[in-house]
Amino acid sequence: MVFKRILRTGILWLFVLAIGQANAQSRDEIDAAANAEQQTDTEQAASPISLIGSEYENGIKLMQNRFRIDYNVEEVTMVFFREYGSAPVVLVRPDGSKIFQSQVDGKDIFWFDADTYDMINIKNPVPGPWQAVGQIMPGSRVMVLSDIALHADPLPPILFSGEILKQTAYLTNGDKPIDYSQFRDVVELTIDLVSTNNPNFDNFGADDQQIATFEDNGRGMDEAPLDGVFTGQFNLAVPAGEWEPIFRVSTPMFTREQVDPPIRLYPNPVIMNVELDGGGNDYHKLLIDVDRNLVDMNSLLVDGKVRYPNGDVQNFSLTEPSDAVREHLIIAFDYGIFRVKLTAYGKTVNGRDFILDVPEYTFLVAEPELPEPEIEESAAENDIDTVITEPEPEPEPEGMDEQTLMIWLIAVNGGIIVLGGIVIGVVMWLKRPKVKLPPDSAAGKGKAKAAAKKPAQGDDAGEEKKGFLGGLLAKFKKNKAPDAK
Repeated sequence: MVFKRILRTGILWLFVLAIGQANAQSRDEIDAAANAEQQTDTEQAASPISLIGSEYENGIKLMQNRFRIDYNVEEVTMVFFREYGSAPVVLVRPDGSKIFQSQVDGKDIFWFDADTYDMINIKNPVPGPWQAVGQIMPGSRVMVLSDIALHADPLPPILFSGEILKQTAYLTNGDKPIDYSQFRDVVELTIDLVSTNNPNFDNFGADDQQIATFEDNGRGMDEAPLDGVFTGQFNLAVPAGEWEPIFRVSTPMFTREQVDPPIRLYPNPVIMNVELDGGGNDYHKLLIDVDRNLVDMNSLLVDGKVRYPNGDVQNFSLTEPSDAVREHLIIAFDYGIFRVKLTAYGKTVNGRDFILDVPEYTFLVAEPELPEPEIEESAAENDIDTVITEPEPEPEPEGMDEQTLMIWLIAVNGGIIVLGGIVIGVVMWLKRPKVKLPPDSAAGKGKAKAAAKKPAQGDDAGEEKKGFLGGLLAKFKKNKAPDAK
């Protein structure tokens, strides 16, 4: 009986051991299968270039400048980064044939070469191992591009015309972030505003406006260079109205766009007015307010400058928080045009901080008119107002000017004076007294003989022959009356 019990117990233990060994073997097989599956997944994840679609790698390290293209790939776009200024790479197909940049036909292969990279697009590439030959940068990767996208936060619901806005974004390739810094030289990231052409807004018919370019260079508002975070600085110097934002990612090979719902761009909310002599006789008062339906007045800070008519510039700042209208006194020491330029800082009613470039405000201070002189009253004239008025000058006759008229007057008067002198001289010569010679003198005898020898000439016989001057003067003499018979 004891022997039988021992035998049963031994058989039972053998059975238990057999079952445990079987279970252990099953567990080992399961673990081995799991490890094999995990290894397969790891190998698949480490595949140099995977299918273009939902599953692929952002980029892979070059394995001695070699990479593999899967047999199901219909189109692939690759980027190779090389030394600055070096020659384009040469691609070697799996069959050993080579592709040179200078021999690309532009049908199945498109090639763009820059100073630091080559971007190549191949349709229906030969599956298998490929090789890139060239001065490829150490640690470089061949990047397979398929679905590049720009991810940026939506634009705020309250935006103002003239606002300066900062916004960050990042790139993905196949829904995975691109953390390769060299890739920033390949793409251009921009945001454009396109008018909805709504006739109810001021931007109806306006042209497209590019409001931002994203950079990752550590300049401007970008916090750190080459950190994979791109920063865009918006300058909304565009008309107020309804706009449609378009996020655009451009490469030498293709462009991707993302269109967001329309946004409302409000007019500049800062309101300025001036009270001439509002601060006394020597000061003008500048008043600064905002559209309080959009801006929190308590948060408003102002940094500005005043340009006076003579060109002088005065800077000022208003930093005291208050719900009241901001006031600033401007010295009124000159007349003309005053110009005020502001930069406003504050928060919208929904709590967003903003920086605003306010349009220039101008106002004119006219020079005062001088009072008219008062006329004194005379008691001697029985308080009768007398106004002495000077006679209005007679209008000058139209015609020649004064200088020409004076020359003509001098010439005419001079001519009259000269002619009068000649006439007076001739008359005086004719009326001079004649001297009679005695007949017994020698001169008288000679003259008598000469007169006796002259023959009679009709009615003029016995008269002396007249000379030229005598004939001329004879015209001025009156004809004598004939003697009575």
